[in-house]
Amino acid sequence: MAPSQRCPLCRQTFFCGRGHVYSRKHQRQLKEALERLLPQVEAARKAIRAAQVERYVPEHDRCCWCLCCGREVRKHLSHGNLTVLHGGLLEHLASPEHKKATNRFWWENKAEFQMKEKFLISSQDYARFKKSMVKGLDSYEEKEDEVIKEMAAQIREVEHSRQELVRSVLEVGFPRRSQSTSGSARPRRRLFSAWKLERDQQSSGLRLAAAFLLGPATSPGA
Repeated sequence: MAPSQRCPLCRQTFFCGRGHVYSRKHQRQLKEALERLLPQVEAARKAIRAAQVERYVPEHDRCCWCLCCGREVRKHLSHGNLTVLHGGLLEHLASPEHKKATNRFWWENKAEFQMKEKFLISSQDYARFKKSMVKGLDSYEEKEDEVIKEMAAQIREVEHSRQELVRSVLEVGFPRRSQSTSGSARPRRRLFSAWKLERDQQSSGLRLAAAFLLGPATSPGA
């Protein structure tokens, strides 16, 4: 009798040696497991030519399970206040370690050969993603600048309205009211100035964050 072995996909112990991987049950479990991972890989592939950069939120720390490597990997790539969507998974799929583990997984489980390339990212595609990520960072910075302009326009509009109110009050003989009303715009200016300073500091660190996220180039021979 062949020694017992444990199949992580089928979650059972078998005694038929290598013959188990050819069984209907194992091949069905293998297909279902790959189909669960494939949508996440396909979503990451779309980011190769159109990387999206967003402000960091805790949900960006989410991980996904790599069936080939048998471990969790980061789904997104975050640094400071910025997150590149799907960057973590793409970085993993392009790594030499993942390629080696995928080759071993395919051989051990007798998976369909034509499916293997769907779970790998070439060094050329990862290089394209890096260029796309730089464009995404530039686009993010432009959107943040637009937000600042909109906030400034809103503050100017509010101050103009208050000044009109002050003039109307002065015309009916309430000068003291004008002083308290006109002064109420000052906290808004200070709040906006503080917010803009924070935004400028983030903008100055944007290029540094990009350099960190990009990392070393993947070797073409990987």
